[in-house]
Formats: sequence, C-alpha cells, structure tokens
Amino acid sequence: MTAPKPSLELLRALTDENVLRVLMAHDRLTRAEIATRTGISKPTISESVQRLEQAGLVVDTGERTTGRGRVGSYYALAPHLGTALVASITPHGVVAEAVDARGRSHGEVRTALHADAGQEAAAEALGAAAARLGETAGPLRLAVVSAADPVDRATGRLVHLPDAPFLVGALDPPAVLAGTVTGPVLVDNDVNWAARAEYEQGCVQGVDDFVYLHLGEGLGCAVVGDGVVRRGHGGLVGEVAHLYTAGPDGQAMAFTEVFTALDLRRSASTAVDVPRLLDLLDASDARAERVRLALARAIGGVLAGALAFADPRTVVLGGPWGSHPSLIEAIEEHLTRSPRSVPLIAAALPLPELTGARARAVEELGSQIVRSAHPTAQW
Repeated sequence: MTAPKPSLELLRALTDENVLRVLMAHDRLTRAEIATRTGISKPTISESVQRLEQAGLVVDTGERTTGRGRVGSYYALAPHLGTALVASITPHGVVAEAVDARGRSHGEVRTALHADAGQEAAAEALGAAAARLGETAGPLRLAVVSAADPVDRATGRLVHLPDAPFLVGALDPPAVLAGTVTGPVLVDNDVNWAARAEYEQGCVQGVDDFVYLHLGEGLGCAVVGDGVVRRGHGGLVGEVAHLYTAGPDGQAMAFTEVFTALDLRRSASTAVDVPRLLDLLDASDARAERVRLALARAIGGVLAGALAFADPRTVVLGGPWGSHPSLIEAIEEHLTRSPRSVPLIAAALPLPELTGARARAVEELGSQIVRSAHPTAQW
C-alpha cells in the first residue's frame, strides 16, 4: 500500500521550521545562505521567507550583500518575539534572567535571601524579578524554574521534606508567575537541571545512563536513564537525604544525620557547614582523615543503593564539596571493596542548574515560535 503524501500545509510548515531554526542559530542570513544551510531549494526558501515576513516572524534587516554578483538581502528573526524567563531559587537568593530564542540574555535580576527566608519572601523575590524583566525585556512567553527543593511533578509546587535546609514551604512558582508569564511554567529540582546540563554540555555527553550526586549545603541526586531524567510518580526521585547508610561508627543512620554525627552542620540549621567541611577535606591531619573515611563510607552506601536500582554507567559528583579530589579518591577506594563499582567523574560546569534551565528555556521558546507560524499544523 502506498503511503499517503504529506499535505502542502505540512510541507510549508516543515520548510518554515527549517528557516526559523537556522535563523535562531545565526544573527542574519541571506536567502541563498539559508538554502545552503538547510539543503532546501532557493525558490522554496524565498516563498517561506515571504510567508514568515507576512506573519511577523522574520524581517528584512535592511542590510545588503556587497561585492560582485547579485545583491542579496539579509534576514533575521523579528525583534519583540518575546523572551523566556529563567529563574533559580536557592538558599542564597533568586537569580532571574530573560533569554531570547537565540539564547541571548536581555537582563538579569538578583535578589538575596537567607536559608530561612520563608515562602512569602521567596515568592515576592521571584514575582518582582519576573515583573521587572517583563517590563525591560518584552513579554515573557514561558518560564523555566530551578529550585533547591523537591518539586511536585504534577503541580510544579515545591515540596518541603523533613530536615530540608531551605525553608520555603510549598512555594508555588506557576501561581506566582501567572500574572507576568503568558505561557507554561516548567519547574524542576536544581539537581535534575544540573544533570541535564552535564549530559548536554558537560562531563557525561554521550552517556545515557548515569547518576548525579549533589553534595552541598543540601543533599540531592538525579537519576538519568536512556538519556532522560527520571522524576518518578511525584517528582521525588533522588531525594537521598533520608536514605539509610553507614554512620561514622558503622551504625545505620539517615544520610543527613551523618553530618550531625560529624559535627558538620551549621549552627541552628540542618544545612551542611560547607566552609568547615572544605577545610577538613584540604587538611591532612588525623581528624580530617577520619572525616574523609566516614564520608566515603556514607556516600558509598548511598551510591550502592543507586547502583542497585538505577544500574548507571557512571556517577557524577557535583556540588560545592562533592567534586573535591581527596573525597573522590576516598570514595573510589571505598567502592573497590564493594560488590559493584562504576567510574566516578567530577562535575564540570559552573552553575549547572542555571545552564540546564536556560537550555530548556531556549528550546521551548524556539518551539513556541515555530508553532506560531502554523498553529493548526499537525506536527
């Protein structure tokens, strides 16, 4: 049986998508350059550019080619197609920026917070940053939010778990941004965004199955299988703080309690005292060695569970103290004595959670613009 031919509308939609995508990757191009980069004939590209101009998605920049031969016009994405909001909510504050479909930043707002600032303060900071960027960078068509807390997969609300160091309650970013963002609000845990960033741009490119363990003031884990971050039914995959492991004296205890036993929590807080811990990892005395071995044993227990249930090809260690060389060496030594062992890799990207969220925002914004050219097309 002969397969049905694609409709003219679908062919036009696919051509227009190719034109828009190539213009998202370049400041300006002539129709001949677009044809060369897409492999589509110049007459077909010319028709597409004309359609996209009429739709207000592409503009003639007014610039012309120089030199011999026929003069060509340069085309670019139309200005004012809107931007995407990228926001990171951490115990230290809210960082928000507006990015366009080419990934360029059109402004940034930073608001300091403290770890026990609370839900209202975090919501106010996020809402004010979005409102300011909406005024200066044009309409916000969507938002991608990274949060240093578990995120309910169905609602996008933050989930407060016992002993979580960042106390913002059930902060609801989609509700906070409803008045300033016209489209979808995508929210996920910061460790999941970090894992996506390392997979797409960092130390595990091409590795489809890995675990990313974040070790900082808080403790978290992302599980990537077949190239996809696994979020689970409620979005709580990788919440390892209360996973039972070996304590400093060999007794079983929750992972988060190991830091209490080692006197490595901040005063009046459940957060890990990162500066003090880093000092110990840099030191070479008996106390520092005991801490290194205790942490390697506790982290090794957590990773044993991850190896059993996720079967990763490798483990990425990230966070402010997770990629410390002496710690990685101690964990590797511990894992050599366990039934299963995999390579350990230090995370490579600075601020990977923002990198991952930004990449998703640019991708989603580009897809929105493409769909707006043919809103009824069956993609």
